[in-house]
Amino acid sequence: MFRLAHLTDPHVGPLPRLRLRQLLSKRATGYVNWHRGRGRHHDMDLLGALVADLRAQGSDHVACTGDLCNLGLPDEWDTARIFLEALGPADRVSFVPGNHDAYVRGSLEGLLGSCGGWTADDDGRAGLFPYLRRRGPLALVGLSSAIPTKPFAATGRLGPAQIAAAERLLGDLARAPDRPCRVVMIHHPPHPGGAAAGRELKDAAAFAAMIGRAGADLILHGHNHVGSVAGIPGPEGRPVPVVGAPSASARSLLVNRRASYYLYTITPEEGGHRIAVVERGLDVEGGIAELSAFDIRTPPADRIGPAPKRRRH
Repeated sequence: MFRLAHLTDPHVGPLPRLRLRQLLSKRATGYVNWHRGRGRHHDMDLLGALVADLRAQGSDHVACTGDLCNLGLPDEWDTARIFLEALGPADRVSFVPGNHDAYVRGSLEGLLGSCGGWTADDDGRAGLFPYLRRRGPLALVGLSSAIPTKPFAATGRLGPAQIAAAERLLGDLARAPDRPCRVVMIHHPPHPGGAAAGRELKDAAAFAAMIGRAGADLILHGHNHVGSVAGIPGPEGRPVPVVGAPSASARSLLVNRRASYYLYTITPEEGGHRIAVVERGLDVEGGIAELSAFDIRTPPADRIGPAPKRRRH
């Protein structure tokens, strides 16, 4: 068995003091939104409790699917690195960036300069996407959908070259003698219709078509700040599970938007892998507890919606 933890969208705070010239950009909108309520929504004490619980569960590896930053500020890059260090060393934590990490031009490059070790492939090359990491029975394929956008937009894009490279990686892994469990990490929901207009992955249709040819065993994402399970038809129509997690720091009144993370227990078996999931996060009493447990190996290909109902404590 191999245990993979997945968390996303921590939006690590507090927001550093901005200089006037830094507000002369898209950051002005984000700055106003943060002080109007976004800063209260992302609770750093809650994030700390969630990370402590994650570490106590003893996972073999951690996947973090983006939005460490809020406004892509230089002062946030070191804070992001400290957060990743709290999750674990770079060889045991895999990171892919989100739209807030690429908030304006130059933001993503600065973040990867500080946190590139958590994106290094098995040959030691960092900050290049897609990347491949083999860990136990897993093959982690990290993609970057992070691009700078105009104000009030939060779209993502992979681009033809990255999609083609991912197809080659996934195809080679499918033909590997040990047939690893292929886990794709991406920030934006990668299936058509997975996010509202202005927040979507622009080339979701091209990505889904690639998965239809190459296949995968599990796709993890964030961005929507809600727990969800979907499917993309793989080769021969077999659905590939697509699981989105809530923000790891969200203190919300909505049950499926409260901070949580997922623990995947992946067991190789004849003909493939068995994947069982436990969700742990903020319960109604304000503690961190198990919220749901489910099997996502073969969800219906047309299922797009919230994850199974959380237990009440």
